[in-house]
Amino acid sequence: QLQLVESGGGLVQSGESLRLSCVASGAPLSTYDIAWFRQAPGKEREWVSCLNRYNGREYYASTVKGRSIVSRDATKNAAFLQMIDLKPEDTGIYYCAAVQSSSWFWDVCQPAPTGSDFTSWGRGTQVSVSS
Repeated sequence: QLQLVESGGGLVQSGESLRLSCVASGAPLSTYDIAWFRQAPGKEREWVSCLNRYNGREYYASTVKGRSIVSRDATKNAAFLQMIDLKPEDTGIYYCAAVQSSSWFWDVCQPAPTGSDFTSWGRGTQVSVSS
């Protein structure tokens, strides 16, 4: 059974950067679609980024596009979310999620990934951005 553990969050100032990690155990993460979601206090969970396992395409929510890069490293069995130019509205708990779904005819990342599409979740890492 796949298990995910996020890390890398913290308290930063507006304009700074963070690199979030999602380390997997129990299965090779390279065979999974990966998504990052976040939830701000009092708000609904929203997707941030998605990485298709079949074709390697990356997807980003409009709120982070141009400021984020999602990646994976099979040798570390991990995925990463690099975020630059952080803003106070990026504050929230960031979750890594995974599922074995995408194929040549199906892309779980499109039009936008939803939480119910993903079967494995980490516990999250807190990101706080001060102005």
